[in-house]
Amino acid sequence: MSITHPASDQASTHKSAPVDVAVGILMKPNGEVLLACRPEGKPYAGYWEFPGGKVESGEKIFDALRREFAEEIAVDIQSAEPWCGVEHVYPHAHVRLHFYISRDWLGEPRALEGQQLAWQGNVALTPLLPATIPLIEWLDQLRFTDRA
Repeated sequence: MSITHPASDQASTHKSAPVDVAVGILMKPNGEVLLACRPEGKPYAGYWEFPGGKVESGEKIFDALRREFAEEIAVDIQSAEPWCGVEHVYPHAHVRLHFYISRDWLGEPRALEGQQLAWQGNVALTPLLPATIPLIEWLDQLRFTDRA
């Protein structure tokens, strides 16, 4: 897994240790990916992101990914590949995002936490969470290079 630091000076100015977050990208055979809109009451409400959540103490990242997807969108991830890692400092938190790509899951995604869900070919939803924006072009290269 490669780690990128979009703003390396940001991480050094934030006093708390990063919170590990498991993030999943469900990818259909046609390249569409699932995004979720953060519900009211959460930081960045109304922003679109790839689903996921905090890794609990002692929990493996893949196990956290499976748990979060079951709790948030009623999906049972069968397998997923680590894709990349990104550290980002938001005003409310310093996070270390562990992105996984899954092409193998059971169940149709359903919003269990009041969020909106959307399958996207070319990601056109706005606003996107700031840590997600730099990854979209990289993800598009992965999704669409083989189909050209």
